[in-house]
Amino acid sequence: MNHKVTVVGGAGNVGATVARGIAEKQLADVVVIDIADQKAAGIALDMLEACPIYGSDSLVMGTGDYAESAGSDIVVITSGVPRKPGMSRDDLLNVNYKIMQQVTEQVVKYSPDCIIVPVANPLDAMAQAIYRLSKFPRERVIGMAGVLDSARMRSFIAKELNVSVENVHAFVLGGHGDTMVPLPRYSTVAGVPITDLLDKAAIDRIVARTAGGGAEITQLVGTSAWYAPGASVVEMVEAILLDKKKILPCSVFLRGEYGVRDVFAGVPCKLGARGLEKVIEIKLTPEEDAAFKKSAAAVKELVEVINV
Repeated sequence: MNHKVTVVGGAGNVGATVARGIAEKQLADVVVIDIADQKAAGIALDMLEACPIYGSDSLVMGTGDYAESAGSDIVVITSGVPRKPGMSRDDLLNVNYKIMQQVTEQVVKYSPDCIIVPVANPLDAMAQAIYRLSKFPRERVIGMAGVLDSARMRSFIAKELNVSVENVHAFVLGGHGDTMVPLPRYSTVAGVPITDLLDKAAIDRIVARTAGGGAEITQLVGTSAWYAPGASVVEMVEAILLDKKKILPCSVFLRGEYGVRDVFAGVPCKLGARGLEKVIEIKLTPEEDAAFKKSAAAVKELVEVINV
């Protein structure tokens, strides 16, 4: 029997990129759900008609009816509104929290055994909202953030050193935002730490550009990124559906790991068929530890606004 993945908000740029990536890799049949149901149906049909070219037998359908999502193995939630001029942080939180309430109710109703991958921003706070609303175990609510942030850092390192991205690994911890914590000591090229390959000025530039990666694209395009976020979700979905036991940085609910409790933050995670299978704890310097705890505290401020 084929796996089934539902992408909520799938008619948007990020959601459509996720759906297309899953179908292209033939990881699962895909249900594209969106309040713009006609657009969802059209986008899904276009993807379905592309599948013969990819050699994929995945089925893709679009709808506004959550009943079609019933029995999904994974539900990716990309719904949410971007911050608009004049909108405060608290306004954005409350608007998107209401959307998460509506979406999570339907997801739990039709796919009570699924794994949820939140993508909506502010990511860590929305992931925590979905975790509380769904009442799922923490292993089944895994936020997409660190994969994207690390991919950005990898691309900048590869460009700086003129090497293949396949040789580059990077770790970014903490909340998905300005307080994220890129870790140069654990970022390597063919196993060699970048601290041995680049001077401090170059590393500082890469770290700063990584933290501002989303804002840089928004300034250039006028909207949030979608190709890299979409690809990041597909990598997580693949790791789960194929039970790869892959170590990826994800936002998960911490229960004392890294000295942080009762809040979502990005940490290295082993992903497999059960979702989150293990949080990998690495040793941090006092400076890195302080930065991570500061990032987690910033997330805690957000979740306190919506009382989750």
